[in-house]
Amino acid sequence: MSSGTLLAVCRVHELLPTKDSTGVTAIDKRAVEGPVKVHSLGLSGDLQASRKHHGGESKAVYAYSQEDADYWSTELGTGIPPGLFGENLRVTGIPVSEAVIGERWQIGEKTILEVTCPRTPCRNFAARMQQPRWVIRFAEAGRVGTYLRVIRTGSISAGDTVTVLDRPSHGVTVGEAFRGLSLERAELLARAAAGGEVQLSPEIQKTLRTLQAREAAGRLSTSGRPST
Repeated sequence: MSSGTLLAVCRVHELLPTKDSTGVTAIDKRAVEGPVKVHSLGLSGDLQASRKHHGGESKAVYAYSQEDADYWSTELGTGIPPGLFGENLRVTGIPVSEAVIGERWQIGEKTILEVTCPRTPCRNFAARMQQPRWVIRFAEAGRVGTYLRVIRTGSISAGDTVTVLDRPSHGVTVGEAFRGLSLERAELLARAAAGGEVQLSPEIQKTLRTLQAREAAGRLSTSGRPST
C-alpha cells in the first residue's frame, strides 16, 4: 500500500464569531509542535463548535493534502498554510480528495484513522477565505479533502509517516461521493456495507437513501405510464 507524510497537525487557535445559530466557528486552526493525542472525537486541545456539521465520531478528524493546497496557492496567488482550510492534518504523498471510503491510515506507530466522507464547504469557510464565489469554486475544483473516524487512538506529530493499511475493493472515493454517485457506484458501496467491508457514515448513508428513493420514484413513474 501507499504511504505519505504528515506535514502538520493543526488544532483550534481562536473561536471566531459567525452569523449562524452556533454563534462561533472553530475553523481557525493552526499548526502546533510536538506530539498531539488523538481520541475518539478528534485531537486533544481541538474543538468543533458544531458537531452536527463538523464533528462527531464520523467527522472526528479532517485531512487535506499539500498537493491540493498547492493548487489553491496557484489559483489564489497566496500561500495556503496548514490549518487555513480548517484541517487538522496536512499530508503529502496521499491523494486525500480521492481516498476510498473505508480506507484506513496508520499515522506514526499507533494511531489508525478511517476515511468516511468528503468535506462540504460552508458559509463560515467562505467568510474565512474572503474570496469571490468561494463555496462554488471550492466545490467545482473537487479538492475537498476528507473526514476520518478514529479506529485506534494514539499520539501523532508532524513528520510521521502516513501508511495506507487497507483500501476497500469497492473503490468508491470521497471525491466521487462529493461530485455525485451514479446508481451503479452507489450500489457497489451499499453492497460493501451490507457485506461488512465498510462502515458508512451517516452522511454517506443519507446519500445512498436519497439515490435509492429517486430511483424508486423513477421506476414508479415509468410503470404508471400508459402503453402506446
